[in-house]
Amino acid sequence: MNREHRHTDANSENDRYRLLVDAITDYAIYMLDPDGIVTNWNAGAQRFKGYTAEEIVGQHFSRFYSPEDRSDGLPARALAIARTEGKFEREGWRIRKNGERFWAHVVIDPIWAKDGTLIGFAKITRDLTERRAAAESLRQSEEQFRLLVQSVTDYAIYRLDPQGHIASWNSGAERIKGYTPAEIIGSHFSRFYTAEDRLAGEPERALSIARERGRFTAEGWRVRKDGSRFRASVLLDPIRDDKGELLGFAKVTRDVTERDEAQRKLDIAREALFQSQKMEAIGQLTGGVAHDFNNLLMAILSSLTLLERRVSGDASAQRLIDNARQGAERGAALTQRMLAFARRQELNPEPVDIPALLRGMNDLLQRTLGPSHPIGLQFPLSLPWVLADANQLEMALLNLAVNARDAMPDGGAISITASEATVDDRKPDGLAPGRYVKLAVVDTGTGMDAATLARATEPFFTTKGIGKGTGLGLSMIHGLADQMKGELVLRSVIGRGTSAELWLPVTDPRQDAGVAPTSAPETVDQPRSLRVLVVDDDSLVLMNTAALLEDMGYVVTEANSAVEALAFFKDDTAFDLLITDQAMPNMVGTQLIERVREIVPDLPVILASGYGELPEAAIQNIIKVAKPFGQAQLAAAIRKVEVEQQACSRADPAPASVVVR
Repeated sequence: MNREHRHTDANSENDRYRLLVDAITDYAIYMLDPDGIVTNWNAGAQRFKGYTAEEIVGQHFSRFYSPEDRSDGLPARALAIARTEGKFEREGWRIRKNGERFWAHVVIDPIWAKDGTLIGFAKITRDLTERRAAAESLRQSEEQFRLLVQSVTDYAIYRLDPQGHIASWNSGAERIKGYTPAEIIGSHFSRFYTAEDRLAGEPERALSIARERGRFTAEGWRVRKDGSRFRASVLLDPIRDDKGELLGFAKVTRDVTERDEAQRKLDIAREALFQSQKMEAIGQLTGGVAHDFNNLLMAILSSLTLLERRVSGDASAQRLIDNARQGAERGAALTQRMLAFARRQELNPEPVDIPALLRGMNDLLQRTLGPSHPIGLQFPLSLPWVLADANQLEMALLNLAVNARDAMPDGGAISITASEATVDDRKPDGLAPGRYVKLAVVDTGTGMDAATLARATEPFFTTKGIGKGTGLGLSMIHGLADQMKGELVLRSVIGRGTSAELWLPVTDPRQDAGVAPTSAPETVDQPRSLRVLVVDDDSLVLMNTAALLEDMGYVVTEANSAVEALAFFKDDTAFDLLITDQAMPNMVGTQLIERVREIVPDLPVILASGYGELPEAAIQNIIKVAKPFGQAQLAAAIRKVEVEQQACSRADPAPASVVVR
């Protein structure tokens, strides 16, 4: 009875184990006999390998191996290892019933009888295909990421351990910082910092901020292997595991030296553009003010001329008139400086022999500067001529010499030198390529710093005391040089003096001999009686111009606009001469001339303007005289019109015109 009960209990326990094994579907659990023949088969084996128990029990387990593994004898070797070593465990490819391969983790254990006889083997197989695929995908992803990081050359991307030692190094880091991986891995990243940053604790501060705040970003100077510095944009991120433990830091560095240099150049260009726009605006304002001032001076000078004839013999009144005229003439000189700065003055270009000009004005310069500032002239025996306005050039040289004297209050020699120079396409000058004469005024005075030198040609900027300078001298010379297609170049060093160079274009005096102006007569000849139409929007100028003409014996009609002037022609009023201002509202003088010539093609015209710049089409073959003009200049212009008119009547060309400026 007890034996039967124990036998029943054993059978029940075996049944429970069988049910347990059959219920497992995630593992293939089956037995082999000592020769490797399958003796039983659970549900997990059927799910993995596709065979039912009826199909596989009695078959050799080697059929699950790949042909190459069978050829290599792996099934037999697996059983031998399990028998001799007590276990065989391996991963490898296995074959399902449908021929599909799967990645399996295999454990084979030997089963021994109590007497030590080998009964067979217990074999457990697990399908790891998905896990292996995931691992392979992760491996490939990590490899791709490694290759990606390694292939980046514009950024230094590397890893630090928690203490800041370098654990990896990409090609960008090698390119930017100059170290190979073998040279740098294991070193502390602080070696890239400047000595002053290391002393200030910047590397430790960067790690601390990244650790505490989750990120550190900054820009600063870093040091390459060769010791050169570069501007770096730095990003430092902490690397943590799933538990939040710090594993190290990811560090990304970008070399932004070129970017910063480009930004610096852009800022310089913007500042230069701003200065150019500012100077242009000031130039336009100055030119406009000079134009209006010219009109006022013309009214004053012409009134003084007419008044002088009415008080002849009164010495006291004559002195007052002379003083007023000198003040007006000084105002006219200031106006010319303002127009020169604005590039709107009238120039009379002619071939100029620089050595002859310097010798001719040497006495004037020496008397102006005084005995404590001796002048030395230095120029070669042979020097080409330049195309310039001789009077304006003399004024510019006198101004530069006075500036040189003022820079040496305790006395000192001033050198004026001239030499030939060439500008080619390779030089970044503002000058056009060609031959130039470099005329320089050099002193050994106080000199200027960079900030003062940069502003030296600005209008109204002066380092002289109140009442000792207008601040227009250098700006006038700068404008004059520009109008003559040359350049003013200033060089100065504090305590060592200043060199002011005027670069003037070389000319052939034989080609340009015809451009020399004709001097105005000193006296006023009484011409024949003419009917003159005078047009000007400024009532003072209009009244005084008419008064000057009437004093000369002309019959004058006044019009204060171009529209009013055209109305006289519509009424068939006859005139012998038209004198018109240029700058008038609604219709300028050149436009009025075009309209008048449609009505009276052969009417002589004088165009008056305070500017030197007029439309080229309107001023061809026109004689120009600087404004403000007096009675002598006006009479000379009218006489030139008559001369041209007589020449035209003989040759029958277009009517003559003169610009009085």
